[in-house]
Amino acid sequence: MTKAQAKTQGTPAPQAETELALQGAWRVVVLNDPVNLMSYVVLVFKKVFGFDEQTARRHMLEVHEQGRSVVWSGLREKAEAYAFTLQQWHLTAVLESDEAH
Repeated sequence: MTKAQAKTQGTPAPQAETELALQGAWRVVVLNDPVNLMSYVVLVFKKVFGFDEQTARRHMLEVHEQGRSVVWSGLREKAEAYAFTLQQWHLTAVLESDEAH
């Protein structure tokens, strides 16, 4: 094996790194806003994620008291779909890379 072969085999290609980043875990984070009622946020969480009342209220209270709540974590494509859906319901939702995974 030549030095050039050893060097290219030791580092992943940029395309592979990009694919890995896209496939990694992502978080859907709902941020607090001064517009939506707490009862409305609970309703949206129940409809979008299928949360029970207690889980929806817990996430809503996190948003209200801490300014944010991680409501879902998983593959980026699904995370983007959830964030888009929440935005359609007029909630402020963003994606974050879940670096712990």
